[in-house]
Amino acid sequence: MAVIKPFRALRYTEKAGDIAKLTCPPYDIISESERAAYLAENPYNVIRLELPRGENPYEQAGETLKEWEQTDILRQDTQPGIYIYEEEFTAFGQTKKLKGIICRVKLEPFENGVILPHEETLSKAKKDRFSLMQTTFCNFSQIYSLYIDEKHTTRSRIDALSKDTPRYEFSDGAVTHRMWIVNDPVAIAAFCEDFAARRLYIADGHHRYETALNFRNHCRDEGIISSEPDYCMMMLVDMEDPGLVVFPTHRLVHGLQNFSRDSLLDGCRDNFTVTHQTGTDTIQSVLDKCYAAGEKAFACYCGGADWDLLVLKNPAVMKQVLPDKSAASQGLDVSVLHSLVLEKVLGIDKENMAQQINLSYTRAFTEAVSSVQDGNSQCAFLMNPTRVHEIRDVASAGEKMPQKSTYFYPKLITGLAMNQMNILR
Repeated sequence: MAVIKPFRALRYTEKAGDIAKLTCPPYDIISESERAAYLAENPYNVIRLELPRGENPYEQAGETLKEWEQTDILRQDTQPGIYIYEEEFTAFGQTKKLKGIICRVKLEPFENGVILPHEETLSKAKKDRFSLMQTTFCNFSQIYSLYIDEKHTTRSRIDALSKDTPRYEFSDGAVTHRMWIVNDPVAIAAFCEDFAARRLYIADGHHRYETALNFRNHCRDEGIISSEPDYCMMMLVDMEDPGLVVFPTHRLVHGLQNFSRDSLLDGCRDNFTVTHQTGTDTIQSVLDKCYAAGEKAFACYCGGADWDLLVLKNPAVMKQVLPDKSAASQGLDVSVLHSLVLEKVLGIDKENMAQQINLSYTRAFTEAVSSVQDGNSQCAFLMNPTRVHEIRDVASAGEKMPQKSTYFYPKLITGLAMNQMNILR
């Protein structure tokens, strides 16, 4: 099944400066102003490699990487290791810790059933990441994957190996990051053995994983002599880790001709119980109750002080709507919303959704509400989060959720450890 191995990570040296000012969140959630702010704090910030800019951005990233290695800003570890990474943060009013291992994982096509996706991807993002890999031969950020370990053997191993002072520990204001390095061959062998019979479920990083597969094939076609492109860098986390948090991604509808709140709600009444509610400050608590009761429910907000609760009357209707899908896919909140409301009532088909013509997304509750209040959106559908076991079940069925079905929080930081591919061309 899953093949993992240690690697000699490329890491910042002390010459580069404070590690807290050298790292950054994933590239796809960073604005241009945020990018500039990171570089203003330290010009060696990894964002310069992960999100390059300029006339020839990808070539520039490759040249910058070589320069930083030559000037000892970045240096490859002398011994192969597995890197334990922990995030401490607050979610739902509680302090949580998430801990896993960063290692190399052998690439497997999805059809082999070893590494499973759960979400659709966009081609533009894959093209961007491929161009970056072509010039750098490096993974600057890790793919985030989950594994099933009923006895939590690996988690116990991780805890035992991370009792000492971490190599890195710093806060970015919202999350405290810690990292330990494991070089002991016996411990590394034990980790590798743990995963020999496991599948991996991609939580975050679908675009990067598909890009890694394409890049591996490209290297084979170009006669690049090395096994290293056969592996990518991943963060592996126990699917039952108590620190695992999934936030919902809310849907914003805009640009529809002749949009009417009354027509929308009338169209929903065939399949949903529609209840008028007062005060947007009650939305979250009402959705929480529906979530706890296992109901398929959404808040529909069209502006003003009021909103409407939509609760699916009969979940069995999804068998008729998506007859070719598994029960896992049929039961997803996003499947219900997309099929019975966005497509059936509003006429937003799958191609429209994929191109985000009349549909966009946000994780922020306040942003969803304010987008309608400011006139940028005609309505917002506030969602409950996808459950982790639903992600597992959809992936195990060989299916994918609609785009933006999950938002794992917090995002993994970029720049603590990088996977450099030492190759012969």
